[in-house]
Amino acid sequence: MSGRVYLIGAGPGDPGLLTQKGAQLLGQAEVVVYDRLANPVLIDRHVSPGAERIYAGKASNRHALSQEEINSVLVQKGLEGKTVARLHGGDPFVFGRGGEEAAALVAAGIPFEVVPGITSAIAAPAYAGIPVTHRGHNTSFTVVTGHEDPSKVESTIQWEGLATAVGTLVFLMGMENLALIVERLVAHGRPVDTPVALIRWGTWPKQEVLVGTLADIVSKASTASFKPPVVIVVGTVVGLRSQLRWWDNRPLFGKRVLVTRSREQASALSSLLREQGAEPVEVPVLEIVPPGSYDEMDAAIARLSGYDWVVFTSANGVRLFLDRLQALGRDVRALGSARLAAIGPATADELRRCRLKVDLVPAEYVAESVARELIALGVQGKRVLLPRAEMARELLADELEKAGASVDRVVSYRTVPAGEISGVRGQLEAGEIDVVTFASSSTVSFLAQGLGKEDTASLLSRTLVACIGPITADTARGLGIRVDVVAKQYTVAGLVDAITEAMGGG
Repeated sequence: MSGRVYLIGAGPGDPGLLTQKGAQLLGQAEVVVYDRLANPVLIDRHVSPGAERIYAGKASNRHALSQEEINSVLVQKGLEGKTVARLHGGDPFVFGRGGEEAAALVAAGIPFEVVPGITSAIAAPAYAGIPVTHRGHNTSFTVVTGHEDPSKVESTIQWEGLATAVGTLVFLMGMENLALIVERLVAHGRPVDTPVALIRWGTWPKQEVLVGTLADIVSKASTASFKPPVVIVVGTVVGLRSQLRWWDNRPLFGKRVLVTRSREQASALSSLLREQGAEPVEVPVLEIVPPGSYDEMDAAIARLSGYDWVVFTSANGVRLFLDRLQALGRDVRALGSARLAAIGPATADELRRCRLKVDLVPAEYVAESVARELIALGVQGKRVLLPRAEMARELLADELEKAGASVDRVVSYRTVPAGEISGVRGQLEAGEIDVVTFASSSTVSFLAQGLGKEDTASLLSRTLVACIGPITADTARGLGIRVDVVAKQYTVAGLVDAITEAMGGG
């Protein structure tokens, strides 16, 4: 029985532009055959870890697989009964050779579906602030291959019609033929003062835009060493970029930011960084794992209704404590009349997500402030449960005990090194990371452990180092790391705000 092949458009680069159907089918695929221009984030984010991944990237004169080989792979995997996702950059049928792949599948009798993607022909100009149509400028646009063989005796492109048309012209894959494209447009009547934009890596965090006219764009591109992939836009709408530019003028645009949080928690910080234009580089340096033994936690849960306060110092602590509660066949009713404290808004949000009322969030999101405010409420003779990380600071429990509380310190989770992170060393040495973020003391310690404590300060010396709060910053300084930014509000949102301000965007 044959499988089914899905020809999926990945969109132009921004992972948010993948269609919902495309994401769903990527998750179901047993085999994924993907292009050079399909953002690797889509593979990491949507493809099952057990799926076979086949790279079929093609650049000028460098093909991982020829088109005939790609067709063969799709047919072979289909005949094996596999569910196959063929992931094209942009749209499969807009100069994507998806039609040839579909024809090969038809010939082999293999069912297929086409999932259109957003083509770079409209997305790249849009992300450059250039609408391909605009009332007062034009009412049409034409998408043209820029990859036609210049040695052909006769061109299949109707240059005279293109040159004299009033609409916008969009050339895909045309950077290597830029001089020829300009020459033929001018020769067939396009005015030399017609605006032109070259959009490199459109919709990606590394997008570059070069603007000129038919008279000077070739020399400008040569001076700037502009390389593919590039979308070429010709027309008066190019002049709107100065007014409508939005993607590449965000405060952190083009900055590569190292996110060291655990894989489960990285997405929140990465999402905020992307909103400001940064490119997050996720290198989780730690993992959150259960305690070595549940004995302490199980004993505390057995007497849970006897506590006056349960104090959570992280969202991880909330999640793993409540998971254990459920594993023991109990639910939040076991809390009885215990009041709940959270060290900060993220921890409080995790409690509220579980429909639990939060009785205390301190004004400052550190253990010292939690202790002060609990003591002000009166903890003499009170019983306090403190579920926390194995290597947590003792300050909170010690201060509460000094004030007369009975505190049970229970390990609800451990942080352990995430494994091999040596790949980031080369990026740091090459100056490819602009900002390093630390959202906890553990992230500092484990990054230093992975890079080598004797090398870490030197490796980070050319980056901006940003810490979520003073405790994390102190840990970094204790390892000899220069700290440039400490968030005023000790949250991931506060961390991004502080980075933005430090880099001149605040």
